[in-house]
Amino acid sequence: MGMKRKYHRIGFTAAQSAELWERWRKGEGLKSIGRALGKPSSCIFAHIRPSGGIMPSARRRSRLALTLAEREEISRGLVTDRSVRAMARALGRSPSTVSREIGRNDGSGRYRAAAADKRAWKQALRPKPCKLAVHDQLRQAVAAKLERNWSPEQIAGWLKRMHPGTEACHVSHETIYRSLYVQARGVLKKELLQHLRSRRPIRRSRHATQKGRQIANAVSIRERPASIEDRAVPGHWEGDLLCGSKNSNIVTLVERHSRYVMLAKVPNRETQTVVNALIKQARKLPDELYKSLTWDRGKELADHKRFTMETDIDVYFCDPQSPWQRGSNENTNRLLRQYFPHGTDLSSYSQVQLNSVARQLNERPRKTLDFQTPAERFNECVASTR
Repeated sequence: MGMKRKYHRIGFTAAQSAELWERWRKGEGLKSIGRALGKPSSCIFAHIRPSGGIMPSARRRSRLALTLAEREEISRGLVTDRSVRAMARALGRSPSTVSREIGRNDGSGRYRAAAADKRAWKQALRPKPCKLAVHDQLRQAVAAKLERNWSPEQIAGWLKRMHPGTEACHVSHETIYRSLYVQARGVLKKELLQHLRSRRPIRRSRHATQKGRQIANAVSIRERPASIEDRAVPGHWEGDLLCGSKNSNIVTLVERHSRYVMLAKVPNRETQTVVNALIKQARKLPDELYKSLTWDRGKELADHKRFTMETDIDVYFCDPQSPWQRGSNENTNRLLRQYFPHGTDLSSYSQVQLNSVARQLNERPRKTLDFQTPAERFNECVASTR
């Protein structure tokens, strides 16, 4: 019978932990941090989960506490049979301080400086109870508002307005977040996290959201001409990525006037790859039938300026978290799920197969087109350009 192999959990050094938290604070994702530190993302998550994704405060040794060097001096003094008073005089400490130090660490015969220092550092960890742990009525009020789906910021603002001169009834939104995400505090129940809008198990850095939403020189959909909005004029498109398993994606394009669909295979969602695919699709159409493109805030179109320069097609970006501003494309993506269910590996489909699916959709009559097909309506538009 072979010996069982032992596995040991590899932790983080102090330097690695500091780098991990700094990267998390700047908004990097779990996988990105894992690649930088040479560890799987699951290890990164396990490291930050106990504190709810909130970086623990840096600990500092009290200036009144004995240092490791002083404890080593005590250890040497015990070996040479020096008296407690002599050691205290040499250290500039009270004899009672030295005596208690020796007594709480197994006495003069078994005293070890490193072990004593480690024990003192561990015992010094006495977290101050947060305000919600001390004030029962305040905690109950906060919990009641969370159950009504109020955000921590709304709760904090409401408490200030209702109790303008009573500091005991005020609590910051940050304290509420920490009480929710750091369950070791034992203040607010974990179930209340489900009432937050994001429902994340850990708190993300505010830079994480900003990082994903910032696209240089993006033109807002609010600046899009009214002639595009009413769908009367053909040639204006909406686009997005349809996502599958194993990081696979398909570019989906829908013409707003006719609901005509085009699909493009992409090997990844890098902006250069996606823009190249969009340029290739644009060159298949007459200029009159591809005048603008409205896209989500996804960073796969960060290189939109190159797309516009090579095609002379204007690009507009939706507001953050506003998919209804690309209603035709969102509806089409739902129809496409009939062919590509969630969890499908989209990389296994060839461009020929994607064209076949697009053809099927374009030949299905639509109620919104008075039961014309998108192909019929789009062909009418093509004919009008000749």
